[in-house]
Amino acid sequence: MPPYALAIFDLDGTLVDSFPWFLRTINDVADRFGFRRVADEDVEGLRHASSREILARLEVPLWKLPAIARHARRLKAEAASEIPLFAGVEAMLRTLTENGVQLALVTSDSEANAREKLGDAAALFAHYDCAASLFGKPAKFRRVIRRAGVEPGRVIAIGDEVRDIEAARAVGITCGAVNWGYAAPAALRAHGPDYTFERMDEIASALCRTRRVG
Repeated sequence: MPPYALAIFDLDGTLVDSFPWFLRTINDVADRFGFRRVADEDVEGLRHASSREILARLEVPLWKLPAIARHARRLKAEAASEIPLFAGVEAMLRTLTENGVQLALVTSDSEANAREKLGDAAALFAHYDCAASLFGKPAKFRRVIRRAGVEPGRVIAIGDEVRDIEAARAVGITCGAVNWGYAAPAALRAHGPDYTFERMDEIASALCRTRRVG
């Protein structure tokens, strides 16, 4: 049997290529909500920063975060057709399900947006935990693990940001980091994820390795 019974995926920067859309959109959002605009020369530094550091550098008032998140979800819904899946996502997800791995999606985006961006691949996910959460990703991870009925030792969370690694560690599950998303690969490596993926096809290879029983 494969070593993992449940794979929890992040959406933006992991399965869907939304970073170009984010860069096109962020300064309109900054102007609307009164935080610092992002200059071209700021981008690489922000990719090395944690979520808290990004908010501090852009001088985002924390009390505005819920409104900013709601606005961003609306913009994403309008732009869903221009935010594509990364190449190879659907084939990778199908390989996992065919090998008996349950799939869960955990994202701060809405479930409707997530399903639209995933297209046909949306039906491959057994569990969704979407929208912003007061208690963050660890609480969402715990919920989908409970729903899936899987031991934490057989769960992996895969994302593209440092907070994905931190959330996995907080609930005692394996973490994998992809190098094609929002955070810089060096920033992810510094947090020592259990797996680092350079290419989409490496995910299925790692998660479907046969584990001997007994």
